[in-house]
Amino acid sequence: MANLVVISTTAVPDHVRGALSRWMVEPTPGFYVGTLSAKVRDELWQAVSTSVADGAATCVFPHAEQEQRFIIRTAGERHRHVIDFDGLQLIEFKAENEQTPE
Repeated sequence: MANLVVISTTAVPDHVRGALSRWMVEPTPGFYVGTLSAKVRDELWQAVSTSVADGAATCVFPHAEQEQRFIIRTAGERHRHVIDFDGLQLIEFKAENEQTPE
């Protein structure tokens, strides 16, 4: 069954943008919307997440078993991170001057 999928990207390679635009509509630069099967969605996300490099990407799609009825996937370095809080996906903000533990 096909479902609505939204993928937002910044600074991804042109070949990834080309792959996304084959399956989805790009209403604004780096923002893709489409109705995809789970297999196509997962393969596109695999291509995006492995080639992000210095960029970043977010994918949101419906999931009936989640309390919020959607799943958020992210790739790349961002100041916002998705955390799981008792089954709810919440956004955690990372301060710019926050140091990562070594």
